[in-house]
Amino acid sequence: MGIMNITMSRKEILFRICATVLLVLTSCLVGFGHQTKVLFGVITKKATFRDLNSLYVLVWIDTAAAAYNLMQLLFRGYFKKDLSRTSYLYLAWGFYILDQGVVYMVFAATSSAMQGSMLGVTGEKSFAWMKVCDKFTRFCFQIGGALACGYVATVLMAIISSMSAFNLFRLYSPKQFLRLKPSPRR
Repeated sequence: MGIMNITMSRKEILFRICATVLLVLTSCLVGFGHQTKVLFGVITKKATFRDLNSLYVLVWIDTAAAAYNLMQLLFRGYFKKDLSRTSYLYLAWGFYILDQGVVYMVFAATSSAMQGSMLGVTGEKSFAWMKVCDKFTRFCFQIGGALACGYVATVLMAIISSMSAFNLFRLYSPKQFLRLKPSPRR
């Protein structure tokens, strides 16, 4: 049996660090963003991420995704133990599935928050919903910047996921479907 090492390449480390920073930035911009306005001279209204459920979910999912990437960096960055080929194969499948799941969750949460935020920008006449961004422009620009950071983080995590797929499927034979390559003889 061949011995495999589970350490990451420098590119994957760089992509994970950048994605983690962008996910934390997205969570902080959305979570700490607020704006208070006095409407009609008497009513004080404060716009926060808690006003839209999709923004609330986005904060939690991006925080969890950042923690996942940080755990991957710590686990695989400092884990120098060589593994047997079958143990490495199971870990490679686990990393691949987890990376795919995290990418899809972050993309879904960011897209949901974008869709909900667009109602704040455009309003909806049939429901008599007013354009919120006419009153809270600074808050809306902050959320827009956060969503842009979220989409960039999603692209970086998709690249990481493709690296995981490459690391997994390079172990299989190109001639026979899902059959492992023979172990190299030393």
